Amino acid sequence: MLRILGKATSINVRKVLWTCEELGVAYERHDSGPEMAQNPNGLVPVIVDGDFVLWESNTIIRYLANKQGAETLLPRDPRRRAEIEKWIDWQATEFNTAWRYAFSAIARRNPAYDDPRQIEASKTEWTRMIGIVEAQLATTGAYIAGDRFTLADIPIGLSINRWFMTAMDRPAFPAVAAYYDKLSERPAFLKHGRNGDD
Repeated sequence: MLRILGKATSINVRKVLWTCEELGVAYERHDSGPEMAQNPNGLVPVIVDGDFVLWESNTIIRYLANKQGAETLLPRDPRRRAEIEKWIDWQATEFNTAWRYAFSAIARRNPAYDDPRQIEASKTEWTRMIGIVEAQLATTGAYIAGDRFTLADIPIGLSINRWFMTAMDRPAFPAVAAYYDKLSERPAFLKHGRNGDD
């Protein structure tokens, strides 16, 4: 059985848990394990699939979708696949970078993130990134990469959850709000995304 190492409150572990639920993959989750030493970054998640150990959350979710042949989540067609993978990578780089400081300060109350100027700068950039999501969702009318749920909606959806869970003033983004409601119809998102964890 697949083993997932890392606390369930981690946004990156939640990507893997949500993906497993969507795919119907049986798993056991453990807060830690000796295989975590194989990640030189010392971060979670790490998965153990038989004798195969893998880290990096976005690589893990791609691996799981490929292994299960889940072409509705991650199609083989190069152009369609690239459109999905673009949003997965954007979430890990631009989107996460934008909200990290403000989220750490406001939601986590981490004393290392207490510079008011940096908090405001992070909130401004976070809002700009949400604007990019808003524009894309207004174009697709449904999900981040088109008219159906794909693997890209898992990392994007978790970042949107953080947007709504963080206690701060937010401008209205109607397409993002509708998207959040649409994701909330999915049992796997309710279990591993919109579940009260930060």
